[in-house]
Amino acid sequence: MPIEIRQFACLSDNYGFLVRDAATGATASIDTPDPDAINRELEAAGWRLTHILNTHHHFDHAGGNLALKQKWNCEIIGPKGEADRIPGIGSRVGENDIVSLGDSNAIVRETPGHTLGHIIYHFPDDGAAFVGDTIFAMGCGRLFEGTAGQMWASLSKIAAMPENTRLYCAHEYTKANANFALSIDSENAALKSRAREVDLLRAGNKPTVPTTLAAELATNPFLRADGPDLRTALNMRHDKAEEVFAEIRRRKDVFKG
Repeated sequence: MPIEIRQFACLSDNYGFLVRDAATGATASIDTPDPDAINRELEAAGWRLTHILNTHHHFDHAGGNLALKQKWNCEIIGPKGEADRIPGIGSRVGENDIVSLGDSNAIVRETPGHTLGHIIYHFPDDGAAFVGDTIFAMGCGRLFEGTAGQMWASLSKIAAMPENTRLYCAHEYTKANANFALSIDSENAALKSRAREVDLLRAGNKPTVPTTLAAELATNPFLRADGPDLRTALNMRHDKAEEVFAEIRRRKDVFKG
């Protein structure tokens, strides 16, 4: 049976996700941005929290761990590379580990860059990946701890997933990301069309998450650093992909549009 997913906005621009294995009722919160909002969603759904799956240590992703563990006595699973920074962690996981949620299984991928120990959870049988702050719709996470080379390698792991994979990003940054993408990839027809769609969604206060890998491969400049169009636009035809990625990330960090 497929997993059930409840998505909800919380804090200023975060998304929370509850994932339930339909066969057994096992239910996980992907990160813990806002424990009160998570508890409200659990109550509305009539679900009982059994797991927390942390992607990384930042407060808006792990700050609600202890409050939820106290209420639900749930198991906290998180990146082994950041275990000392994940409150209440029980199981420590890394590359290719399998996390079981009832009868459903997620493959762990290590995706350093935003933080050094960042991981994502890929449910291949359900075509869903919970990607934390590694990738956003038309964007990617800032390099707070890792290098451009590390983040490019992490994004390349995501790019290798099936193109119909739904990517559940942790923040609603899409409109700003689209504006930046257009500034360096202005001739991309798919990007221009998608930017218009995003404007309409946000004008109606509707989410732009989840996205799909197919959409990101067509419009996300951070995934397109190895393609000829952006290399030409940036006058970096002969540079390595990770160098092109680093330049795109540098430009995004100072973009004011």
